[in-house]
Amino acid sequence: MKLIIQIPCYNEAETLEIALNALPKQIDGIDEIEYLIINDGSQDDTVAVAKKWGVHHVVNFKQNKGLAKGFMAGLDGCLRNGADIIVNTDADNQYCGDDIQKLIQPILDGKADMVIGERPIDETEHFSLIKKKLQHFGSWVVRKASNTDIPDAPSGFRAFSRDAAMRINVVNDYTYTLETIVQAGRERMAITSVPVRTNGELRPSRLFNSIWGYVKKSMLTILRAYMMYKPLKAFTFLAVIPTLIGLLIGVRFLYYMAIGMASGHVQSLILGCTLIIIGFLTLMIGLVADVIAANRKLLQDTQYHARRSEYETIYMQKKMEREAIRTYRVISSEEAVPLAEAGEG
Repeated sequence: MKLIIQIPCYNEAETLEIALNALPKQIDGIDEIEYLIINDGSQDDTVAVAKKWGVHHVVNFKQNKGLAKGFMAGLDGCLRNGADIIVNTDADNQYCGDDIQKLIQPILDGKADMVIGERPIDETEHFSLIKKKLQHFGSWVVRKASNTDIPDAPSGFRAFSRDAAMRINVVNDYTYTLETIVQAGRERMAITSVPVRTNGELRPSRLFNSIWGYVKKSMLTILRAYMMYKPLKAFTFLAVIPTLIGLLIGVRFLYYMAIGMASGHVQSLILGCTLIIIGFLTLMIGLVADVIAANRKLLQDTQYHARRSEYETIYMQKKMEREAIRTYRVISSEEAVPLAEAGEG
């Protein structure tokens, strides 16, 4: 069982070594642990620090592409290097490295394919009161949109099985944290969370410039993800509002017409008909979106099988190379003994 721990990095030379030193070197149930960083266009010595420390794999971007694209590139790099389990953590040492054992345990036990680390948000000192409230509210919105019970949706400390990593798709350019939970919930992946610890703040968050900017982008990400996976339900809800208002206005006009006062309310009739037409067109858009969503599911299934075929071929090639090297070393060591004895004679 091979675990690869991936760390997205953007100008993290000052904190990366601290985060790397905190990561586990051995875990029960894991035969091999490797480390991968995603260099998201860093302008400092992030890569040099990683290589000096002994990181096994580096995924390089020439310019900054954002957390979401970096996360997906990291998954691809981990899968290509034969990871059975992938853990994503931060370069600022926000999460306690010792909790990786706890994070991957549901996957080792076969109980989950995706595990989210639940931070003690209310006990985190460097979180302001408004940030704590918004974190709870955002997680509640994600739970409703994804039909899951994940208490800390924005947490970036998470683990994926090999199969789950091959199924994950992130289409927004902002962050992977919210969309992946909505996708996992709506695709009925086995997802759970475990309580984890956090460390003190080494640097301010770079994901957003302001609280309200983060809220706006997060809400748009959640809404977009929900409409991707439940388009008919979303557009039907949107269609109900103008349709009901239009029908009420239409009933009002019929009332006035029944009592002989319709001549002064033609404008209401036009408005009511317009709103009903808007509602009908919105519903039609929902039906078209639902057909597109069905096609997207077929494409995702095709993509999954293509990824599985590609990654398994690479995995088997690397496994054969490791076995060949191991066999060569065994043969070499066996030949060395007689040669040593012959020298002594």
